[in-house]
Amino acid sequence: MDGETTGTIDTGLVVLIGATHRDTQAEAQKLAQKIANLRIFEDDAGKMNLSALDVGADILVVSQFTLYADCRRGRRPSFTEAAPPEVAEPLVEHFVDQLREVGVARVETGVFRAYMLVEIHNDGPVTIILDTDEL
Repeated sequence: MDGETTGTIDTGLVVLIGATHRDTQAEAQKLAQKIANLRIFEDDAGKMNLSALDVGADILVVSQFTLYADCRRGRRPSFTEAAPPEVAEPLVEHFVDQLREVGVARVETGVFRAYMLVEIHNDGPVTIILDTDEL
């Protein structure tokens, strides 16, 4: 952000997180548990069988309200489903706290509401969408 690195990780996960009006701290906690324990890292046999906790993976959390873009009408996305900053920021912070509490060794973050250049190197690639409405 502004030419300065605010968060960086080694091997691990980049979590782009969006909050909506309906999200709660309980859902943030459940999501943190789910992400930390998802068996998406390879074991010695090459199978996705290990979690971030098992392999000591880092997690970079980037708040991303644009995940709630509604593009069904017209050409300009609507972001009315995204939670306002005063609701979203505490939820994202709670999510980060919960990742640390469940045992993720290193959790880094971006800067809330800042324009950031995020560089991601996919190793796989594995991209998974989790929605708290479906957990």
